[in-house]
Amino acid sequence: MEMFTAISLGFASLSDKGILSILTRVMLLTLVAFVLLGIALWYVIDLAFGYFGLADNDTLSAIAAIAVLAIAGLVLFRMVAIAITWVFSDDIIDIIEARHYPFEAARGKRPGNWQSARMGVRSAMRALGYNLLALPVYLILLATGIGAPLVFLGVNALLLGRDLEDMLVARHGHHLAAFGKGERLMLGLAGAGGMMVPLLQFIVPVVVTASAVHMAHGKYRVKTK
Repeated sequence: MEMFTAISLGFASLSDKGILSILTRVMLLTLVAFVLLGIALWYVIDLAFGYFGLADNDTLSAIAAIAVLAIAGLVLFRMVAIAITWVFSDDIIDIIEARHYPFEAARGKRPGNWQSARMGVRSAMRALGYNLLALPVYLILLATGIGAPLVFLGVNALLLGRDLEDMLVARHGHHLAAFGKGERLMLGLAGAGGMMVPLLQFIVPVVVTASAVHMAHGKYRVKTK
């Protein structure tokens, strides 16, 4: 199945009440996570001001926390949103498969909660590690105004494509659910690029997960015709 067809089907899945319910929970939990992260960052920066003996009436630490959170937002949002989507990924796959691919749904085996949790933690740690390794490149290219976002997009497209493939491979096996390198990259680019767009970024993790299901099973059906 072509990527654009899979993406359009992913957006169409938002009309499903079950998917819409999951999307609402993902959005709310992502916002709550960011608020808590901002509060924690505020306290850490406030403690740092006190440790180094810098005068602060809580205003400076609040401004610094907001500034740091804004700068790190792209990396952190991707990590938080995907980690939360991992919690509901099996439910998303269940809904899409039951509605569109009943044969594949019956054939696949839903991973256990512990396996899903380990995969989610691995995904978050992988995203953090790769983005920290790329951080010097981000900073060097920041002066160009375009270089840093392009590198960020490339790194996170590769990571997201891997995550989406892992979700399906865990259920159906590599021989039935793996993507080609080009397919994995294009799906990752669509998701990572979408998460850089304000407001759309809240919808993309759920949409791209649904799209991955359509791409994997649609491609398999085409091959077997």
